[in-house]
Amino acid sequence: VDCQKAHRKQHKKACRQRAAELKDERLYNQGHERPEADSCPICTLPIPLPKAKHSLLNLCCMKRICNGCDHAAKKRGMYDCPFCRTPYPKDDAGSLAMVRARVAKKDPEAIAHLGTEYSNGNLGLQQNMRRAVELWKEAAELGSVGALHNIAVSYYKGEGVERDEVKVPNSTKKRQ
Repeated sequence: VDCQKAHRKQHKKACRQRAAELKDERLYNQGHERPEADSCPICTLPIPLPKAKHSLLNLCCMKRICNGCDHAAKKRGMYDCPFCRTPYPKDDAGSLAMVRARVAKKDPEAIAHLGTEYSNGNLGLQQNMRRAVELWKEAAELGSVGALHNIAVSYYKGEGVERDEVKVPNSTKKRQ
C-alpha cells in the first residue's frame, strides 16, 4: 500500500498485483491444519471426511488406517493389522481385551474409544453413559480432542451428566 502511494504513476498495476499476492499469502497462511491423527500412518495421506467412512480403526494399536492401505494389505495377503501386524480379534471379547490393554497403558485414544463403546453399549458392554463420561474426561486430560467433543455433547444433551450449557463452551475451549 505504501509503495502504491509513492510510485503511483510508474507501476500502478504491478503494485496492485503484488499487494493482492501478499494479501492472498496472508490469508492462505492463517488456515487451519488437520491434526496428525487425520492422516494415514502408512501412506501419510490425509483421510477424507467423514473419516469413519474412508478408514478403519485398528483396536490393537489404535491407529486409523485409510481404506486404500487396508485394501492394499489384503491384496498382498496380509489379513492382520497393516500397521502393527497384530492379528485381528475373532470376537467382541478379543476386541475388548485389546482395547483394555491399551487403556492400561494410558493411551488417550483407547480410553476415549472405550468411553464410546460404553456410550453405545458395544463389545458386550452394558450401556453406561456415566462411565463413558468418566472415561472421556480421563482421555481429555491426556490430550484426546475427540473426548473433549464427546464431553461437550454429553453436557449439552444431559447424557451421563446433568445438562449444563455453561460447561459446553468450557469443554471446547481446551482444544484451542
